[in-house]
Amino acid sequence: MAPPLAASTPLLHGEFGSYPACGRRLALTLTSQALHIQRLRPKPEARPRGGLVSLAEVSGCCTLQSRSPSDSAAYLCIYTYPQGRRRRGGRRRAARIFQADGATTYEENHAEAQRWATALMCLLRGVPLPGDGEITPELLPRKPRLLLLVNPFGGRGLAWQLCRDHVLPMISEAGLSFNLIQTERQNHARELVQGLNLSEWDSIVTVSGDGLLYEVLNGLLDRPDWEEAVKMPLGILPCGSGNALAGAVNQFGGFEPALGLDLLLNCSLLLCRGGSHPLDLLSVTLASGSRCFSFLSVAWGFVSDVDIQTERFRALGSARFTLGTVLGLATLHTYRGRLSYLPAAVESALPASAHGLPRAKSELTLAPAPVPPVAHSPLHRSVSDLPLPLPQPHPALTSPGSPEPLPMLSLNGGGPELAEDWGGAGDAPLSPDPLLPSPPSSPKAAPLSPITEVPPEMPASSKPPPPTPGGAEGSTRGPPDHLLPPLGTPLPSDWVTMEEDFVLMLAISPSHLSADMVAAPHARFDDGLVHLCWVRSGISRAALLRIFLAMERGNHFSLGCPHLGYAAVRAFRLEPLTPRGMLTVDGEQVEYGPLQAQMHPGLGTLLTGPPGRAGPEPRAGPGS
Repeated sequence: MAPPLAASTPLLHGEFGSYPACGRRLALTLTSQALHIQRLRPKPEARPRGGLVSLAEVSGCCTLQSRSPSDSAAYLCIYTYPQGRRRRGGRRRAARIFQADGATTYEENHAEAQRWATALMCLLRGVPLPGDGEITPELLPRKPRLLLLVNPFGGRGLAWQLCRDHVLPMISEAGLSFNLIQTERQNHARELVQGLNLSEWDSIVTVSGDGLLYEVLNGLLDRPDWEEAVKMPLGILPCGSGNALAGAVNQFGGFEPALGLDLLLNCSLLLCRGGSHPLDLLSVTLASGSRCFSFLSVAWGFVSDVDIQTERFRALGSARFTLGTVLGLATLHTYRGRLSYLPAAVESALPASAHGLPRAKSELTLAPAPVPPVAHSPLHRSVSDLPLPLPQPHPALTSPGSPEPLPMLSLNGGGPELAEDWGGAGDAPLSPDPLLPSPPSSPKAAPLSPITEVPPEMPASSKPPPPTPGGAEGSTRGPPDHLLPPLGTPLPSDWVTMEEDFVLMLAISPSHLSADMVAAPHARFDDGLVHLCWVRSGISRAALLRIFLAMERGNHFSLGCPHLGYAAVRAFRLEPLTPRGMLTVDGEQVEYGPLQAQMHPGLGTLLTGPPGRAGPEPRAGPGS
């Protein structure tokens, strides 16, 4: 394999016309990180302004053809989602169209446009370009097959609308193949994945909050073939309230912190780029002996109270947690409990914060480190490669996948014919040219055995079904917990134990507790560690509020709060001694009582897209 090229090394360079503006000539230069655009005529630019298209903002591309028989040019259309000019401006879709007209015949111009489109798609998908070889569509692998699971009740109940208006158009632009299913009840996704033929899919992507991914993960690990099933790459597109994992994916991709639609578009762009990363999974054994698996967190006390008690405020979206925090501070509770953990064995390579965290008496030597099939009903309410009307790049153009193209542009192969003929002034209308052997948004997908393709419908009820008690069902399969003795038996001597009054205990795997709260700023998806945080009783309401406010930037460990504790661990046990309380696993309420958990490094696979070129600004880590 050829060595990686520098970000500024030109891969392709050529002259194109501008569309729809006539008479403008542009010089395009493609590098591994961006498309550089410079105007040549009518007035050359010494310093191009706005002529840089970062590949991190590109979802896909296609080639187009004019409807005019006399137009021998071919057209390259690139779909971009640039950030707004203002610092907090949101992303907006923009289609950049360039005219390849350097040759006398359409076939030659089309070959050039397709060469550029192929090179661009190879860069987006992480496919190496040949050093001196010919760039042809055969370089690209087949279209990835995604199973999209949408929870229409997620967050503020707008998940299906956001998926339809933003996610599906972007996936179509990227040339990905997909089937979509709307879940109808709690644990529906779990039942679906338990009955899937996983060989028909390359990945499963949830369009909701963290709860739907929790169902999918535990469904895979409860299959008889769990060892293979858990390798299925999982993705998340945030349409929930907390969106913690999506916040961590957004940071991994090098984007600025984002919420709402911007976070969804960022994660969708990363999904279109492809790429996965090992994901640590936490095995949690509950008091009844049942077991579930967590990709996010186990919480007790203040955090779990806010999470569960604000369920009735779901219509507020992420603001429900702000309201819950205020209400929780007004009625601050403490909980007596015994917390034990197995410290990580490696030294932390993180910068210590200016103020060391207080340690328990038994912690003084600790050096924290950052490490038979069930019959199911057939799937339904599914749509395969749904052709959707995409925002048009120009009145004379439409995007691939539109079932009702605007007059002047239609699909090649499979798209409906225009109802009107082009009769306007200016440039002739264009129609998409397939870049790959099958069009990126072809509605002709191979039928998949568990799917019945029918148009998606919203459930008749506008309200989500009531949750069932003990919403987090246990799993009887999965890897053994070799670090954990049976719950209720004595722990080994190398464990640390403390019994105190706590305001909260949080065991978290990734960096984010929600999209805008960085609880473990130094955490990685595959560091093999549980990041254990706790707040002891005696803390003032103002000090606790300062911790949560500082958590928005991941700076809470630098506050030097004597009530805040931290340890990087491989396993832990929590024994609540207060008779009443709430426990959550990945935001889902579980039975109250003793529990214990062990980290299984890299057990799962997470779709993350490529890592960002520049990581986030360094944050102070917990002291050792």
